[in-house]
Amino acid sequence: MRHYFLGAAANYSRKQRLLHTFTIGRKKDCSALKDFLLKKYSGNEVFLTKNGRSALALALKANFDKGDGIIVNGFTCYAVYEAIRAAGMVPIFTDIDKSSLNFNNETLSMILATACPSDNSPQATQVKSSNSVECFTAKAIPKGIIIQNSFGNAVDIEAIERLTKKYGLTIIEDLAHSAGVKYADGREVGTVGAATMLSFGKDKAIDTISGGAVVFRHPCKNKVEAPSKIPKLSDHLRARFYPLFGAISRGLSYVYLGGVWMRMLIKMRWVEKSADNKLDLERKISKFEAKLALKQLKNLKKAGEGKIREFYLVNNREELLAKLKKAGYYFDGFWYEKPVSPERYYKRVHFPEEACPTAVEISKKIINFPTYYKKQDLKKAYEILKDYEESFK
Repeated sequence: MRHYFLGAAANYSRKQRLLHTFTIGRKKDCSALKDFLLKKYSGNEVFLTKNGRSALALALKANFDKGDGIIVNGFTCYAVYEAIRAAGMVPIFTDIDKSSLNFNNETLSMILATACPSDNSPQATQVKSSNSVECFTAKAIPKGIIIQNSFGNAVDIEAIERLTKKYGLTIIEDLAHSAGVKYADGREVGTVGAATMLSFGKDKAIDTISGGAVVFRHPCKNKVEAPSKIPKLSDHLRARFYPLFGAISRGLSYVYLGGVWMRMLIKMRWVEKSADNKLDLERKISKFEAKLALKQLKNLKKAGEGKIREFYLVNNREELLAKLKKAGYYFDGFWYEKPVSPERYYKRVHFPEEACPTAVEISKKIINFPTYYKKQDLKKAYEILKDYEESFK
């Protein structure tokens, strides 16, 4: 019986593992990646970064001031929260739509109508959800919005643009989930906002294990410095050998030791969980990762095929996951088990659960299937899923 995993690196072919492990990057590869990103996203400057959260923090620092409120999806990862706080700003979590996992025109309109004083005065203003739960004050008046396009599901960008123009907000696009995707109006994701952030971390739309980039498309409000330090050797080696470790874990799963092997590697710091990849505004991407990222960017899927996960809402999730694992499907590494994941960092966020009830509900019911297997490979998994699905899509 073959085993299937959510993690893309654990599914690399032998050729892919060899390519990743032995690719040699040079300075010219970083320059080539910058040139490609400048052209693709119509930018005027590009910084290559250690990871996606560092890129996002730089995008925010360049376009906003400390204390500004930044509207963010109410269903997201800790890296987004960390980037906003590192930039000195305040996250304003906004509830989401069940079908897309993104905030929509209705939820966004409600937040903006109550959060933005019509006369731009600094008096205390309360942001309330549709059920009148107070969550923010004037100290977090929205000045910007991060567009996440969760799992590659594009937002209604035209409706959002109308609102941002009405309230004078600046858009930052986060392409971690959505590089290569197009909005309904035909524009490619990443070509709309003042800045475009890309993450090249594990299981992202572009996956080189770590690394990131920020493309500045408009003149920046504040000056920020490009990262200039080379990656730490430990970070470089972890990124280079992760696909090999993943392949060993996949093999050991047949004798029920894959999890033991991976936990040992994490304890020895040979493998780092994605959420633990520290934000660092001074360090650059590894040259070999820049080379691999460029190759993947040039081979992005056609528009509409850019989803990195297919999500389903289910009942009795733990029972379902156990049955899937028994059938060889290791899909318990889902995004996200909390509105802001991973769970071990959730208490740090002080997430306003009362203001985002849909995000809270979905975090208890979501399960994700990978998109890089053939439908036939997942046939048995779909059969198991049908007995638990709340909303089959």
